Amino acid sequence: MAEKKTTKKAAETVEVAAKKTTTKKVAVKAEKTVLAVNAENIGFKAGDVYQALAAAEKALAVKEIAKAAKISEEETLLGLGWLFKEGKLQSTEDNKIALA
Repeated sequence: MAEKKTTKKAAETVEVAAKKTTTKKVAVKAEKTVLAVNAENIGFKAGDVYQALAAAEKALAVKEIAKAAKISEEETLLGLGWLFKEGKLQSTEDNKIALA
């Protein structure tokens, strides 16, 4: 009989311990992507920007270009700089960008 009480007591202890254990939710911060600033990467981003503007067939704002090209605004600005330097873009009066 002593064994049964010990076993029952141990089972109750495990049950109590299980009830006290709670899952702690931890907020995970989004990791920032690292942007490689080199001629090759910027050239690819310029291509993404160009394709987004060509597909839209109208002038777009920087945010709209970034969304259409599925790249960040920083990457969009790098691509825009490249394309402006090559003379492939023109700026409109309402701060939008179109193909030249």
